[in-house]
Amino acid sequence: MNKLVNRDDFPYRDNAGVVLFNPRGKVFIGRRMEKPGQQLSRAWQLPQGGIDNGEAPYDAARRELAEETNVSSAQLICPAKDWLSYDFPDGMFNKRLGKKYRGQRQMWYAMLFTGNEDEIDLAAPGDGGHKPEFSEWRWEKLDNLPDLVVEFKRDVYRQLVLWFSDLPDKIRSGEISRENDSQPGFAKKSAGTKQ
Repeated sequence: MNKLVNRDDFPYRDNAGVVLFNPRGKVFIGRRMEKPGQQLSRAWQLPQGGIDNGEAPYDAARRELAEETNVSSAQLICPAKDWLSYDFPDGMFNKRLGKKYRGQRQMWYAMLFTGNEDEIDLAAPGDGGHKPEFSEWRWEKLDNLPDLVVEFKRDVYRQLVLWFSDLPDKIRSGEISRENDSQPGFAKKSAGTKQ
């Protein structure tokens, strides 16, 4: 006899993500790798991933950024105002993470890319220690992100756009820049402790 599964009985998986701005105020976005026979529309997303046991959210965000993009040259601008969450859609609920979790609860960090673009390596991220997650990348306007991601993540991205909407202009004007991280706008320590 099959027991009906109630998704509300499952927890959210703790996750951390990075909104990585370049000095022109645009955001790094990567196109998810497609599996054989799969064609994904709106397969773009920001670097993100699970928080390991005992790991601080900011540390997880930096680790995931390096593991997915090879980027380590980034400065924290500020954390998101709060945790955001989304539920896996019905078709994903019983697959992979959905066997343990109903969705993901995320802490996001706005960061400024301070390196050269040749640091970005999708083919051998994490200095070759991790499997590629993105097939291509580009710099994109913050406002465009919600239209590029899968439907079930769209509300999270809309909220990120609202919370970080002032950053592109501050970056372009030099109010936030990689030359001086002591100016207003740069967070001094990590935030978003695991609760």
